[in-house]
Amino acid sequence: MRFLLVREGIAYDGSQLSSLWAFRKFGVQGDSIVAFRGPCTVKREALVDLADYRAGSFIYSPDMLHFIAEHFENDLEKAVLRQRLLAVIIKEALEEGLDCKVVRRGDDLFAGEEKLSVSIATATPVSVMIHFGLNIDATGAPVPAAGLLSLGWPEGGIFPLAERVLAAYAEETAEVRLARCKVRGVP
Repeated sequence: MRFLLVREGIAYDGSQLSSLWAFRKFGVQGDSIVAFRGPCTVKREALVDLADYRAGSFIYSPDMLHFIAEHFENDLEKAVLRQRLLAVIIKEALEEGLDCKVVRRGDDLFAGEEKLSVSIATATPVSVMIHFGLNIDATGAPVPAAGLLSLGWPEGGIFPLAERVLAAYAEETAEVRLARCKVRGVP
């Protein structure tokens, strides 16, 4: 599992959820997770979540920390489980640096009743992909939302948080793969 932190800003609009994005954009080939910072605007017609689409929703944040993972397999259920694993990894990292409790509901994180994140898992013709966006600044979000800065996370701690999450996700993925190889089958 390869991982990359991109320090240049990238505006997320949903088009990044396309097969081989990390390879095409950054030369990162194979299973990967990439983090970057930038605004998020996903218009209704670009939504992958059809429940949100039917509800007329859209996604907006002026500043987010984004994670895009791609695994070259076709198991969407496993991708959803990995998406929730990623949410737990981020939750644990945030709880060590914030004075408030972070709650996970499904694949989303909350501070109180304010949403901290957006997330989706989907399938492409050759892979499954996950997007997890964590609000840095939630000003103008279409739902009650909180951002890391308003919760007291330091500006200088954004990229170290990304590095920690990237390494932890890659490590968990590697450990899961190895765990499959140490047990004998039972009759």
